Amino acid sequence: MSRAGSRFRSLRCLRLQVGSDSCTVTISADKHPNAVTHSGLDPITAYVAGVIFLATLIRSTIGFGEALVAVPLLALRTPVAVAAPLAVLVSILVAGVVVIQDWKRIELKSARGLILTALPGIPLGVFLLAAVNDRVVRLILGLVIVAFSVYALTMGRGRRLEHDHPRWLVACGFLSGVLGGAYGMNGPPLAVYGALRRWSPQQFRATLQGYFLPVSLVGLAGYLYVGLWDAAVTRYFLWSLPGVALAIGSGRAINRRIQGDRFARFLYLGLVLIGAVLLVQGIAG
Repeated sequence: MSRAGSRFRSLRCLRLQVGSDSCTVTISADKHPNAVTHSGLDPITAYVAGVIFLATLIRSTIGFGEALVAVPLLALRTPVAVAAPLAVLVSILVAGVVVIQDWKRIELKSARGLILTALPGIPLGVFLLAAVNDRVVRLILGLVIVAFSVYALTMGRGRRLEHDHPRWLVACGFLSGVLGGAYGMNGPPLAVYGALRRWSPQQFRATLQGYFLPVSLVGLAGYLYVGLWDAAVTRYFLWSLPGVALAIGSGRAINRRIQGDRFARFLYLGLVLIGAVLLVQGIAG
């Protein structure tokens, strides 16, 4: 374990970025008294594998949103410094498998544009994280996401973009970078753009993985740099692989059964839920 890794483990409040979303967990990151010390399938390992299965099923079905489920639940039974790199490893595996399976369905031009326009927004997001009150940002972000999603579900149901629209592409890509830099929550602006483009569920799922794969690889590089990929992370990851494989296949099957209009409504309802979580976090402080 490096000196940087030791300092990282001493933090008590940690913002986590995992692929499509993030969450803030206030919990001791010191070594859990029940940390991994043996090789069998103990109750904690079984719990971790179950959480990873559920989160992967969500990610494989709709393309994003897994971190809001995975990281808080994992942090209940494992150190945050174990939960974060574990979730990133799973995110890379899921994104990689989906890209290999459905690369023909990726909207390459859109994905490239979203990634490039997100890059300038990341520094601004980092600045907001450092300079602006966290509660205020979460309240504003939650209100914007809920308001736009409700509008899209009601008065804006007929709005769509037939082709890549430069203003919408730049706006959604840049905002995803800002939210990614501040909270790691890249997903909502990308979901809005995909819903406006009326991508099929298969296109949406594949295109978002094309965006998240490089993002997750960068995140993993950061965890490697500070020495947080340890034996416990590897062990939990290996025990989770059978469930991950089942969840990826099941999610893909469910995704193929969802019709386009129903999928768009499903996405906006999911965004309403994410916005509500942010509002609760902002109010609770």
